[in-house]
Amino acid sequence: MTLLTFQKQAPQRAGVLDHPDIALPKARPVDASPFGLAPVAPVPAACPPAGSADTTTGDLTYLLFDRGERDRVHSTWRGLISTEDFRHRPGLTPEQRTALSYNRLRQVNSVVGQAADLARDPHLLASLHEWTGVVDGALGTLAGIHYNLFLGSLLDHDGADGRDLSEYSSMRRTGTFLCTELDHGNDASSLRTTATLDRETGEFVLHTPTPGAQKFMPNTSLTGGPKSALVAARLLVDGEDQGIFLFLTPLSGATGILPGIRVRCLPARTGSPVDHCLTSFDQVRLPREALLEAEHGRLDQQGVLSSSLGSRRKRFLHSIGRVTAGKLCMSAAGIGVTRAALAISVRHAHHRHISGPKAGERIPLIAHRSHYSRLLQGLATAYAMTFLHRSVVSRWARHDDTDRDATERLVAITKGWITWQARAITIECRERCGAQGLFSVNALADFPLNLEGAITAEGDNLVIWLKAAGEMLFQHRTERHGESGQDPSAQDTRSLSDLGFLRGLLAEAEALWQTRARAELRQGPAGNSLGRWNAASSSALKMVSVHAPLQAADAFVDAIEQAVDPTARTLLEQLCRLFLLHQLTEHTGDLLADGHMTADHVRALPAALDAVTAELAPHMMTLVDAFDLPAEYLASVPVANSSCVDDFDRLVDGG
Repeated sequence: MTLLTFQKQAPQRAGVLDHPDIALPKARPVDASPFGLAPVAPVPAACPPAGSADTTTGDLTYLLFDRGERDRVHSTWRGLISTEDFRHRPGLTPEQRTALSYNRLRQVNSVVGQAADLARDPHLLASLHEWTGVVDGALGTLAGIHYNLFLGSLLDHDGADGRDLSEYSSMRRTGTFLCTELDHGNDASSLRTTATLDRETGEFVLHTPTPGAQKFMPNTSLTGGPKSALVAARLLVDGEDQGIFLFLTPLSGATGILPGIRVRCLPARTGSPVDHCLTSFDQVRLPREALLEAEHGRLDQQGVLSSSLGSRRKRFLHSIGRVTAGKLCMSAAGIGVTRAALAISVRHAHHRHISGPKAGERIPLIAHRSHYSRLLQGLATAYAMTFLHRSVVSRWARHDDTDRDATERLVAITKGWITWQARAITIECRERCGAQGLFSVNALADFPLNLEGAITAEGDNLVIWLKAAGEMLFQHRTERHGESGQDPSAQDTRSLSDLGFLRGLLAEAEALWQTRARAELRQGPAGNSLGRWNAASSSALKMVSVHAPLQAADAFVDAIEQAVDPTARTLLEQLCRLFLLHQLTEHTGDLLADGHMTADHVRALPAALDAVTAELAPHMMTLVDAFDLPAEYLASVPVANSSCVDDFDRLVDGG
């Protein structure tokens, strides 16, 4: 095999329920070893001989899971989903399933240590969703709202040190977040809920003026116990609109919903059930300290607003700044369930036997390229998704005001790409497991349904990509890394096994779509801004759709450079090559026309895909073992085990 060799330096490595019909053990107290389980240890310095299966899997796991930070970032959540409390519970009603998710949220809270530390750490927040989403999609929704949107927003505003947050950190009260309205989703900056300053009392009067201003989909029911919310409302001072701010609002207590607040449960939706509701306010009075203030807006004792931002829209975006971290959490849920789906379906393909070409012969599904090639494509993409996500979370964690806009754009693009890829891969995995994949006990059927929520949450994917596309048209320059298309004659000597060449081709594809979109925008109807954007938007979106895997490829190459085990390094190179070849397939016509590829390259592409697929096929179990899913979890998924027939037989009998 011909593989690109990278120059590198080997890194140094050190070695509670509310529902009466469900009973689970009470949450255990926090200790050094949650649940009595030893934490996941980093890959030790003294490893088995290079090239052994243990070393290869360990090196891949190390690279996939934040390298030296693996234990700190991932071990708590991995240990949590290993417990019996997080196994599939058959026969529950939607209401019982929601109650179970709230109970599990309290289990999460029992192991987080300081809740404020979790809310402030994007790595921990993301990994919480990455692991818990595998076992309970609703839990990720509740955790993201409580820790990120609610508690995180409180911490990001003035007075956090002076506020008593103990009710929320102990989960005596659950936090929720009310922004979207029935009439205002992606245009939430136009929302109509009002908070009017009463000068006589110094209080605010929170009100829902129209049916369309009802808060849409917050988890505000009595399930899960007493709740408080951060409510996005338009601040009115003497009738003047000062912009949208957040107001801390108690919703319910021990005796039920508080006066002036109306909560009605929404109809059932797809995916794991959450107590989504319509919530409205009728002249609800809030104390002066309910307003969350910071540099984007402070109200003095005379009711005069001072702000570092002159635009009301910018004040609103600052108020809800936590949605960016929320996008990282949605992406994390996507990569977690993608890896789980692949691990389950690859294991199934190895132990499921069907009739072979000879009479009486039985062969595993994995023997068929038509079966394993689709899973391998998913594996290559899952590795790319994971490496990209790690890179973007790290960039967000260290960003400052100078690169905030660019980083937020990358977070949004990543969220759209990862969650869309996750849906496609989990659907493929479900199909590859046949009818058994349709049963919830096998997890696969629920993954795509839960991803629908992630695709829409924290900004609908298409809308956030359109915003990113508009910004990238003239604010972004493609990093070509070698300008692969400058000398068409030189392309004759470049090989489809050269990762640098393949990466360069993908960069050229991004640049091509950017050039087209710019030209279409300029040539659009004069004096008609919407018409001009409509003329360019398709090409601009295509540019974004190439930009995301290009960033993933760069993160992939970085991981390859960090690999120590030779076999792990070779597998990563092959996976990256497979990923890039697939990404390039739809762009070959443009790349050929502009001289970035030759006709021989285009003709050789299918054979190159087949060759790398065949090389990777014997290593599929190693690649999914590196996902480090707990043995307890995999053992609870019948279709993932060779005992599947016996397991299903027992399930039918209620065993």
